[in-house]
Amino acid sequence: MQSADFKYIYGPVPSWRLGSSLGIDLLSQPEKVCSFDCTYCQLGRNDVKGTTRSLFVRTGDVMKEIESLPGIHIDYLTLSGRGEPTLALNLGDIIGALKKIRGEKIAVITNSSIISRKDVREDLLAADFVIAKLDAATDDVFTAINRPAKGVRLQSVIQALVDFRKEFAGRLALQVMFTSANKGSAREISDIAGAIGPDEVQLNTPLRPCMEKPLSADDMGLIKAFFDRQGLRSVDVYSAEKKKVNSLSGADTLRRRGKEA
Repeated sequence: MQSADFKYIYGPVPSWRLGSSLGIDLLSQPEKVCSFDCTYCQLGRNDVKGTTRSLFVRTGDVMKEIESLPGIHIDYLTLSGRGEPTLALNLGDIIGALKKIRGEKIAVITNSSIISRKDVREDLLAADFVIAKLDAATDDVFTAINRPAKGVRLQSVIQALVDFRKEFAGRLALQVMFTSANKGSAREISDIAGAIGPDEVQLNTPLRPCMEKPLSADDMGLIKAFFDRQGLRSVDVYSAEKKKVNSLSGADTLRRRGKEA
């Protein structure tokens, strides 16, 4: 199978969080499918937001592509792509199918918007690594940065992450995207992170092309200090190392991620 034939997988990409990461897009739609419309999203605006889970691509079609992979090094099979992967109704089925035929660890990158749902948490429990978004400490900042779908509330998201941490036997990371809008909330976000108790906190700032400007390395260093004081293991995008990775699907990677780096 040539790279041009891939419809649902992309990369591998050199991820500062996951090493050599093969992306699996369970949405694979021309438009972004998400419950948020984050100001920093490299995929552009999302005018239609929702929290309804649906079947976007068939499990068998995804697995057919996975089975066709050549013998390349992959650290993580990562469920991500053009939107929020937990909106895919067959997320749990895909994780189960991957574990039957592949030996790599499985990661899910989620915006945490519907992690309060029991069926979503049950699907995520089967993953090895869950990277969950938390960009705000107050409703005002949450609305300004993440622009969530109707009905998604910050306190519900936070409580769901606390509950999920108690259930999940795998590795849990909080990912925080810092911009000028939440830079002043770093202490408060670190307090919430301390209450959740993740295995690590991934501190990011927009380096891919988008509508937001990145914070400086010095700013990120000051922000990191708040998380360090909580006794949390934290890593920031400027100091993390990235592997050199040869992608099988450069064009699809660009379409789903904005750029490969």
